[in-house]
Amino acid sequence: MNIFKKLKTTHKTRSGALDLLKYIGPGLLVTVGFIDPGNWATNLAAGSSFGYALLWVVTFSSIMLIIIQHNVAHLGIVTGLCLAEATNKYIHKTISRPILGSAILASISTSLAEILGGAIALEMLFDIPIKAGAVIITIACIIMLFSNTYSKIERWIIMFVSIIGLSFLYELTLIDVEWTNTAKSWVTPSFPDNSLLIIMSVLGAVVMPHNLFLHSEVIQSREWNLEDETVIKKQLKYEFYDTLLSMGIGWAINSAMIILAAATFYKQGIVVDELSQAANLLTPLVGNNAGVIFAIALLFAGISSTITSGIAGASIFAGFFNEAYSPKDIHTKIGTLLSFIPALLLIFFIKDPFQGLIISQMLLSVQLPITVFTQIYLTSSKKVMGKHVNKKSTTIILLSLGTLVTILNIALLISLF
Repeated sequence: MNIFKKLKTTHKTRSGALDLLKYIGPGLLVTVGFIDPGNWATNLAAGSSFGYALLWVVTFSSIMLIIIQHNVAHLGIVTGLCLAEATNKYIHKTISRPILGSAILASISTSLAEILGGAIALEMLFDIPIKAGAVIITIACIIMLFSNTYSKIERWIIMFVSIIGLSFLYELTLIDVEWTNTAKSWVTPSFPDNSLLIIMSVLGAVVMPHNLFLHSEVIQSREWNLEDETVIKKQLKYEFYDTLLSMGIGWAINSAMIILAAATFYKQGIVVDELSQAANLLTPLVGNNAGVIFAIALLFAGISSTITSGIAGASIFAGFFNEAYSPKDIHTKIGTLLSFIPALLLIFFIKDPFQGLIISQMLLSVQLPITVFTQIYLTSSKKVMGKHVNKKSTTIILLSLGTLVTILNIALLISLF
């Protein structure tokens, strides 16, 4: 009994920055990641270029996300390890190192989109140049993470998500939506000409590799694996509802972005290739407040998702050393900087910010199969999961999803070259 108390005390010290989870569910924290600026770019591109036709991608991606996030959360609940720690512990280093290395690159790609989106919002609102805005967003998020003040603003995260959702709900009340076409497009797959890049970008923007690492890190910090079997079973069941609700909110917000672009820009024959262009065009098309509300929501999305991206990157890097996320640990700090600094430097060389957002999301989709197949291996292993190992049907579903994403990636590479 004393041993378990000691382990619990030690682990709480390392996971102190995640006290925000007393106030919000792990799934909602992950939701911040898939309503980030990268999603804004891909969704606006999808809606303005192809109308309602690609709404099915959001539905498919969200269903896929629920299944995969639910599965990786089980890993954290049962083992008390995040995905990075489990990868390092149970997979030989000749394989685990490249896997975690590619995940770090995915985290950098994610941070690039988050920081860039926040910088674009600052330019819209205050005419701050994008490069200067990127520096401001990066420094602000580093200070919050390093000083552990993030644990004190967890309720702001709820407000950020609420403001983003309410902003798009308000925008939808101002436009004429073809709801019959919308409903059909949500469930009917279609592949318009030249849409594969956007489809893969939307997929990568919703089902993000770093969110799998983030979700497992957040879940394991609660240390349910140290409780008795009754508690573990209860949390395994409860977690699904948390994930379902949170991913449902994300599905609604992402859908609203495409619907907004389809009902305004596509209807007018305007293809959006800049987020600032979208905000400027919304004012004459929709109303005076639309552009400002759009920019404010984007700023909140950029800041909150940059913070969660930093936690994910730090968690992945700490996993190299069999450690959990902790703002006081040097590996966590290095991981945060490793996620942010290269992303910030890349922004200084990007000529087209909007295209940079889309490509960053496409790169996430390319890395996704690596993370998914790693997760499947771990959660299907009795050595790792014990009696809570995946059912055969669950493994088959996960393998099918991973294979489908791989096939889409191959198709995309063929189309590009």
